[in-house]
Amino acid sequence: MSTENTKRLNKFISDTGFCSRREADKLIEQKRVTINDKLPELGTKVAPGDVVKVNGKRIGAVAKDKSDRVYIMYNKPIGITCTTERHVKGNIIDAIGHKQRIFPIGRLDKPSEGLILLTSDGDIVNKILRAENAHDKEYEVTVNQPISERFLQKMAKGVPILGTVTKPCKVSANGKYKFTIILTQGLNRQIRRMCEFLGYEVTKLKRTRIMNIELNKLRPGQWRNLTDKELSTLNQALKGSRKTAG
Repeated sequence: MSTENTKRLNKFISDTGFCSRREADKLIEQKRVTINDKLPELGTKVAPGDVVKVNGKRIGAVAKDKSDRVYIMYNKPIGITCTTERHVKGNIIDAIGHKQRIFPIGRLDKPSEGLILLTSDGDIVNKILRAENAHDKEYEVTVNQPISERFLQKMAKGVPILGTVTKPCKVSANGKYKFTIILTQGLNRQIRRMCEFLGYEVTKLKRTRIMNIELNKLRPGQWRNLTDKELSTLNQALKGSRKTAG
């Protein structure tokens, strides 16, 4: 069989917009995926004409030009959880109520607010999530005490958290208790942990930009489709990105 048109099973699933590649791996491990009504062996690839089912329901391939894929930006309010698990109260999928199956690119903590992208395009998720691609994200942060020059310098230089030191980043004060930070990595609760290490507590955290896409006047709880210009600039920026490690 020619391998030219075959596709790795996890990639096939994520490309359909069913879920991310990582979540697809979990579904395969849990034996919830079949190819032509048989449980796939490790490393099985999907060929044209193969019938792939998840939980007994067929999922379909996507249009090559990606015309059927969804790309939206959402101003996540505080209290909404970035999960596709529908049984979780206040999950992001129910909050948006989109008619197509979409999933968030990355996450924002429940107590944080601001810009998050959602899509049905598994490829773009994998590209953006690779830390080595260094795509910047901008946040407005409010803390519980006045900001010192020393605090700004240490935040910018790198702070030891989670067994590593954060990468150097851009930090600038924009008020007595407020600062803006631009990160190129996304460690778990990174900004909150960095502030905690330096004796500060975050009282408000809002993401305002991801790469070329800015929150601007989108109100909390609102979402909109990305414009053609935003999408083409985003795809241009991702051109050299590696989708998977190694």
